[in-house]
This record gives sequence, structure tokens and C-alpha cells, in this order.
Amino acid sequence: MSHLPPMANLQAFEAVARRRSFALAAAELHVTASAISHQVARLESQLAVRLLERSAHGVRLTAAGEQYLSRISGALQAIAAASDDLRQGVANSLYVHCSPSIATLWLMQRLPSFAQANPGIALNLSAAHIHSDFTQGTVDLDIRYGVPNWPDLVVEPLFEERIVPLASPAFLRAQRLRRIDQLLDVPLIQSNVNVVQWSDWFKAYSDKRPPERLSLRFDRAQMAMEAAIQGLGVALESAMLAAGHIREGKLRPVFGLDKCVRVKAHFAVYPARHAKRPTVEAFLAWVHAEAAKAQLAFG
Repeated sequence: MSHLPPMANLQAFEAVARRRSFALAAAELHVTASAISHQVARLESQLAVRLLERSAHGVRLTAAGEQYLSRISGALQAIAAASDDLRQGVANSLYVHCSPSIATLWLMQRLPSFAQANPGIALNLSAAHIHSDFTQGTVDLDIRYGVPNWPDLVVEPLFEERIVPLASPAFLRAQRLRRIDQLLDVPLIQSNVNVVQWSDWFKAYSDKRPPERLSLRFDRAQMAMEAAIQGLGVALESAMLAAGHIREGKLRPVFGLDKCVRVKAHFAVYPARHAKRPTVEAFLAWVHAEAAKAQLAFG
């Protein structure tokens, strides 16, 4: 640890790199711009590499600066989070990253039961399509969506889902959908990130092919479902994630739940070294129990 740069120098560099301004970094860290400049210069001297290019037009990162920032920013965030938890008396923090659709449509409504069962755990939840980089030390566990090709990580499937055509009751009444071939005459809604596409569903249940050009395309399941709720067409989505909309009568499986493509596409993912963390163990036990309940209802 003797070669670790001073924290103040690292914070100054990170703030300047993020804000692209010595003045804004100084205001954020409550020091002068001159102090920020000296701290960055000392860091560059210790590392023997130029991290920033200064000019009359502003500040930009060098290639070395870009690489260095990508590696230290996560570590600084982890230190800041741990420090905040300690100040607030939080002994057990859990950082979970999640794909947006399952976070919004499935996980959020179940979190009260986790909080009730685990009052000593402070849960921090983030959501994005981009998977966590566990080497940065900022996340304990991911809930990922996709084809499970994540070497060197523990991968646990949460449930098997039925992917079915879904539409609003009003749309079904207006279009009088009874047969699969009628889907060729109505707008089909595409979820670009889904592991099951319309071509897969048609291959399973029809000798027809869906149109190559679909009416609406979205990159999130909740957006595709909302479009279907608004009567814009038929969405091909998970009955598990759409369970709330189905119960509320906003969506209906067009041909029932049996005309489905079954898939395992949501996974709890984490490094093996995290497995014995008490907070991770508690969350995994809880989320698998919740997944089992959901499987019984809408698997």
C-alpha cells in the first residue's frame, strides 16, 4: 500500500475528469481551483504519466487518463458508500444491480417483504441494461437478463417464464382475434432485447412468418407492455413480468398461457467470493423464495 496515491489527489483527478473543469471540481470539493490543479499535478508526477490535457478550450482526458479513471472511479464510489454507511450506523449494506424491466415489474413490489424480513440490511438498488463490473467492488449481486454466458461468476436461474402474446381487452374485442394467422393483420410490438422474438413464437405455433418490419420497437419490456395496454398492438412478453397487468385486467394473453415459449432468462449473478456474505445469502434465500411463489402463479 506504500505506493497508493494520496486520496485527496485521486478525488481531485476524478472530479476534474468527471466535470471536465478545474473550477467545477474545486466547487464540488470545497477547495480552490489552484489546490485542485496542484493535487492533479502531484498525482501525475507520482504516476509519471499525463492524465489530463489542459487548453483554452477546457480539459480533456488523455488515453491514460481515460483508462485510469475507469479503474479508480468504482473504487472511490465504494469507499464513499462504505463511509456513508459507517457514518449513518449501517452495519449491513447490500448493493444489488438489476435489469430495468424485472426491477420495475417484479422486484419493486416485493421489496417490502424483504425489508420486513431483513430489517438490519440497508438495500441499495440500481437498474440498467449494462451488467455490473464486479472488479470495481461497488455491487454485491446482479439480477441479469439474457443468455447466461458469464464465465468466472456464479449464475443461478430465478424462474422459468412463459413468453406469450399479450394485448389489451379492448384491442382484442376490436380486432376479434381468435386465430394465430390473424396476428399478421394487426400491429405487432417488438422488444429488441428479448431473448424470445416474434420469429421464435411463430416458428413454434405456425407455418407463417411474422412481418420483417414490425410496427413498434422498444428496448424495455415495460415500454412494450405499456404500448399494448394503450391498444397499439400485440406485445410478446413474459407472463411472469406482466402478472400485475394481467391481474388488473389491463392485458390478456391472446391465446391463453399455453401458447407460449418457455425460457429461463433472469439470473442471480455474483462472484463466488461474495457467496458467504451474510447480506448476499439473505437476499438470495429471499429472492429464490419469491421466485418460487411467482412460478406457481404465472410460470
